[in-house]
Amino acid sequence: MAVFTPVTLDDLPQWITQFPLGKPLALKGIASGIENSNFFLTTERGEFVLTIFENLSFEQLPFYLNLMRHLADRGVAVPAPIATAKGELIVPLHGKPASIVTKLEGSSQMDPRPVHCAEVGAMLARMHLAGRDYPLQQPNLRGLDWWNATTPQVLPFLSDSNAHLLKAEMHFQEAFAGCDTYRQLQSGPVHADLFRNNVMFDGERLTGFFDFYFAGCDTWLFDVAVTVNDWCIALDTGVLDTARVRALLDAYHAVRPFTDAEQTAWQPMLRAAALRFWLSRLYDYYLPREAEMLTPHDPTHFERILRERIATLAPKLF
Repeated sequence: MAVFTPVTLDDLPQWITQFPLGKPLALKGIASGIENSNFFLTTERGEFVLTIFENLSFEQLPFYLNLMRHLADRGVAVPAPIATAKGELIVPLHGKPASIVTKLEGSSQMDPRPVHCAEVGAMLARMHLAGRDYPLQQPNLRGLDWWNATTPQVLPFLSDSNAHLLKAEMHFQEAFAGCDTYRQLQSGPVHADLFRNNVMFDGERLTGFFDFYFAGCDTWLFDVAVTVNDWCIALDTGVLDTARVRALLDAYHAVRPFTDAEQTAWQPMLRAAALRFWLSRLYDYYLPREAEMLTPHDPTHFERILRERIATLAPKLF
């Protein structure tokens, strides 16, 4: 991700001795994303990813890293956190929490076809089922409470049209979150950020999901909506591609069947997923933090998607 905390190879020889990884051989900053400082790390034992957490605390991080370990132990393809000799997954580096995880094979598929979307849908369903017995609880930290806190911070920067859209959609989502249908939705640990660049493929074979640091407990349908809003659209318009939507939803449904309540909630949830990322991109664009290699995402992308989800019915879940 973006590099907020610079690290050099010279910083690591003593620090890395607490891990069973041998000597550090190479370190390279990763220039995508805007939340944490991430580096490709090569050691005598192989290739890994080193993350320094810029927002999450030592107290919050066990939820994420233990979730990854929980999923990996149940056959879900995710990076496995590396423990120190003392069994710790989180250790300080430059005064901030840091972790090392295994590096996944392959590369991100930025021009997905239906076959890729089907792989993502099936793995997402397996991930949701595998997380049912995960014992730790933490809400989605970018959920409705965060939307309510962030909206007044970004409203002063918006045009009249966009300010009206944001206030109207917040009103709609507040009502939706309080309805009986919403309360019937199945929930558990979710990735909550499963974009194309957070999934690895080797050809048509999915090799893993990564970047779980927006994960939390939320409705499974929200996770599906976030995923569809990125994997199954024309990037220039936000319009859903029916073939890709159908491939992802059918593959998911074959592993973990959707419910009638989820069918009813599908369109509002697609809107909720678009709103969440429009808000976060507005915040990062207008109220940025300083960082090396930081390039904020364009918020108009998710404004278009939100307007499209309001105007056009999506294919049904099943």
